[in-house]
Amino acid sequence: MKMGRVVLIVFCIALAFGAGWLLGMTRMGAAVDPVDLPEVERQFIDKMNGAALVGHFTLRGRDVREGPPDRYDIYGVEKVGEDLWRFNSKIGEVGITVPVVVRMRFVDDTPLIVMTDAGLPGMGEGFSARVVFHEDQYAGTWGHGPRGGLMFGRIERGGAVR
Repeated sequence: MKMGRVVLIVFCIALAFGAGWLLGMTRMGAAVDPVDLPEVERQFIDKMNGAALVGHFTLRGRDVREGPPDRYDIYGVEKVGEDLWRFNSKIGEVGITVPVVVRMRFVDDTPLIVMTDAGLPGMGEGFSARVVFHEDQYAGTWGHGPRGGLMFGRIERGGAVR
């Protein structure tokens, strides 16, 4: 009976440590209180919460001016660390909602996502992107392994669909 309790306690400690390690590795910790953020960052959160990025993407090496349609439903955006932001979003045709933590910097009032060989939950590793947001538009480059191209479109406030 005593040995069973010891094993249970050790298991619970290991489970708690493992959960903490997983949260640390995925950078999915607590969000920074928006009240403590600069005005430009609060405005970005307000613009993106519940928004949809609706546009197109191209594939490098193909002569296509307007590629296939592309859509990202953004259910929530929050700052989770120094230059780290979590986008809770449904990505394109995959149709699953995932928390994606990206490095984002602000150049004056312009947010810029910078991803280099990042992992996306349920989608794998090796994603790279540079995406800039300006007014109600977004544009950038993307890459995943040997594939890549451009992405661009409009930000539809309140356009996220569940």
